[in-house]
Amino acid sequence: MDRKEFLVTLGKGAAVAGLAYCVGCAANGNDIPTAPSNVDITLDLSQSANSALNNVGGSIVNNGIIIGRTGTSSFVAVSSACTHQGTTIQFQLNNNRFYCNNHGSTYALDGTVTLGPAERSLTKYNTTFSGNSLRIYS
Repeated sequence: MDRKEFLVTLGKGAAVAGLAYCVGCAANGNDIPTAPSNVDITLDLSQSANSALNNVGGSIVNNGIIIGRTGTSSFVAVSSACTHQGTTIQFQLNNNRFYCNNHGSTYALDGTVTLGPAERSLTKYNTTFSGNSLRIYS
């Protein structure tokens, strides 16, 4: 095999490997969990499973929804799966955002994409807070 044949063969191999990787990415994009619908959850913040929500900046994931405490009596709730490849996102109150540590996508507190590669917004849910009860609903 001469040098030219070697380089052509090497280039074809790289192209096939790259195509296989891209096809895999597209398939993963179709596997993103759908956002929960018809949501109506009430959390008791006195329960230990919800204790992170007793502090401003705290968050939990519950049934595919990430809930974060943004103030003394205010909360935000959005679907927890990044719309790029489904990784569970993180609540970062100090940066006023949700963040996907897999590929760096960021979302505003209302779920809109502020930095890709994600292109679709997260689903936002309503919240009401009274005493120790936090209701999250569609």
